[in-house]
Amino acid sequence: MEQEYQKLEQNLIDLIKEEQMKLGYQKETIRLYYPVDSLLRLLGKELSIEKLQQELEWFGGHTEHLGNVTVSHKKDRFCLCVPPEGAVYVHEQVPDNPFLKEWITAVSVHGCTLEKLLEICERYSNHTVVEQIKDSEFDVLIYFADQKPDAYYYCVKFEGSHVIYHRFMKEDYEEMGF
Repeated sequence: MEQEYQKLEQNLIDLIKEEQMKLGYQKETIRLYYPVDSLLRLLGKELSIEKLQQELEWFGGHTEHLGNVTVSHKKDRFCLCVPPEGAVYVHEQVPDNPFLKEWITAVSVHGCTLEKLLEICERYSNHTVVEQIKDSEFDVLIYFADQKPDAYYYCVKFEGSHVIYHRFMKEDYEEMGF
């Protein structure tokens, strides 16, 4: 596969792995939805929606590990449909991220606190950044300045004894303007 598509394929793998860690593995078709801007950032290109559709169709037939990914879109929202063999590949060949596994376990328990999440982060990085988010649906942003254990931005919301989080690419987070 051409190098320009590797970031997109890795993002798909990361999202599938996270889903499998949260919900368990099933040999199933997985549909992942992306706004146009996210896909353009992943590809490092500026394209019309029609041209993006063509690029993604080419990508879908040439993924290295995920099988024949099909693509559709409505307006500026694309669906990348990964066949069951892609789910199998991720399950069998991609190891669990120990940090993410611990994170998911922690947020799934009632009474999880920011202190608990930061304790986990600090076991995996000396470069954890924590920022309060004002005027947002989230309370706090957590990420790793050195991109280890990963490069994602974690937006966290504490709702009573529940914790909800969303994981974003840095560029997508910045685009949202929190």
